[in-house]
Amino acid sequence: MRTDLLDGLVVFQAVAHARSFTAAAAILDVSPQAVSQSLKALEARLDVRLLNRSTRSVALTEAGERFLAHVGPAIADLSEATERLRSFSDKPAGVLRLDLPRSAFTGLVRPRLDGFRARYPEIQLELSINDTYVDIVERGMDAGIRLGDALQQDMISVPLSRHERLAIMASPDYLARKGVPETLAQLIGHDCIRFRFAHGGTLRWTVLDDGLLKEIEVRGSIVVNDSEAMLDLALSGFGLVYALESAAADLLTSNRLVRVLTSICPVVPGFHLYYPNRHHLPMKLRCFIEHFRQS
Repeated sequence: MRTDLLDGLVVFQAVAHARSFTAAAAILDVSPQAVSQSLKALEARLDVRLLNRSTRSVALTEAGERFLAHVGPAIADLSEATERLRSFSDKPAGVLRLDLPRSAFTGLVRPRLDGFRARYPEIQLELSINDTYVDIVERGMDAGIRLGDALQQDMISVPLSRHERLAIMASPDYLARKGVPETLAQLIGHDCIRFRFAHGGTLRWTVLDDGLLKEIEVRGSIVVNDSEAMLDLALSGFGLVYALESAAADLLTSNRLVRVLTSICPVVPGFHLYYPNRHHLPMKLRCFIEHFRQS
């Protein structure tokens, strides 16, 4: 077998998963031009078109689909072998790509990040922070972090925090102007800063009503799709915000935000890290789990 036929396989897999030369280049830390040249050279050596390209999208051809199905597992085995070799080293290394919501970054990752960097200086973290579920395999991520244990198919889940407490919060200025809600009925009449998902729906607030969980629609003149923007608007006195207590820990400690209606705010399952079901857990990911998992 010609050994040069192996050249470009990792690039091909990255483009096939990302469906973008630019995204694949970012994942591989090379230029888009280098990705394009590598793919052209691979297709030339194989004498078959693997990808259909347009100015807006990249799609696999039928031959590309079949080729990916065969070489994908082989590339995964090579990656696993490389990770196993690294286990003989005292310095775990490599790029660890994680997808996580902003609340997980603020409340879970950021407080422990300095210690992780000091302990594992050779591990480079690439964090994709967004509040929308994504396909981590398609995006070329090593793992994702989400609240609760609802997972995509063929994923393994590892709990990072035992539970998280939800909180309804507002600035002292807002509460001085609008009053402090003391019942669920009074909450309905307040200005609430709402969150909109990428698919278009708005988040319903889950509260305790006579000890039972209940989803309610709240009212408000501002809707955003970013949890950090929600907290910023609450700080500026625009209304009540519903978020994880851990994501606003510093704001609550400094009394810049104040909790209200604590008796109706539930405790929910904590953050879980999830990753594709593989035989071997990469050392860089194992180190992350050990460091960030709460006791």
